[in-house]
Amino acid sequence: MNYRHAFHAGNFADVLKHAVLARILDYLGRKDAGYRVIDSHAGIGLYDLAADEALRTGEWHGGVGRIRSARLSPALREWLAPWFAALRAVNGGDDLLLYPGSPAIATALGRLQDRYHFNELHPQDAATLAALYTGDRRVRVGSEDGYVTVRAQLPPRERRGVVVIDPPFEEPGEFDRLTRAVQDAHKRFATGCLMIWYPIKDVAAVDAFLKAAAAVGYPRLVAIEQWVREVGGDGPLSGAGVLVANPPFTLADETEAILPELNRLLAEDEGAGGRVLRLAQDG
Repeated sequence: MNYRHAFHAGNFADVLKHAVLARILDYLGRKDAGYRVIDSHAGIGLYDLAADEALRTGEWHGGVGRIRSARLSPALREWLAPWFAALRAVNGGDDLLLYPGSPAIATALGRLQDRYHFNELHPQDAATLAALYTGDRRVRVGSEDGYVTVRAQLPPRERRGVVVIDPPFEEPGEFDRLTRAVQDAHKRFATGCLMIWYPIKDVAAVDAFLKAAAAVGYPRLVAIEQWVREVGGDGPLSGAGVLVANPPFTLADETEAILPELNRLLAEDEGAGGRVLRLAQDG
């Protein structure tokens, strides 16, 4: 309940997480049929990079700021194109004044036939999120435990879409709760896409979580990880990953091809790196 993403919006971990989400949404949008986005830990949706929280940490300068000012290869620019489109949509052009969280990325890339359920437990943040979408009939905002949302909202009426789980990792046992969420999502919406964000602090805990997730039974399961300095220690977050169940068929190969360049752009020292793990592959 104490975590506020406004201090970290647009940092290196957001770049990877939101670029992957944008590619998933771009893939879903290639078919005319509507889809649903369910975001269990949604935050406030949109972040002012000139607000006190962003100014106090300045983390966005090492993430979205660095990417926006870099000279990118054609391959990386194409991979980032859906995320760039969301940035332009919320800013009304190429200026970078606001940073979109997962809800704003989803609605910026969505269509009239798509639907959204955004959940945020923090009461003040939930109210801010609801105000952002006043009048948007595509969006419903809830305020309950995020893991309850996963169970309650699945399966979606559309039978296609993505479930985003991005918990704050404030309390012990978060990886156990995530494992149960993977099981719940598979039981209720086995054909849907599931995307989970996780920090990389305790490597053994991360590996145990990925092993448990792989045992759930998804036919395709990919983990994409990045660290901007050597993992370990008690300092600022150095690494994070996203676990994607039922990813678009091209996601792993496309990401693996551009990840070395993305690593170089966001690296803070020689300990930076990244990897794409294919934890399950059908066929």
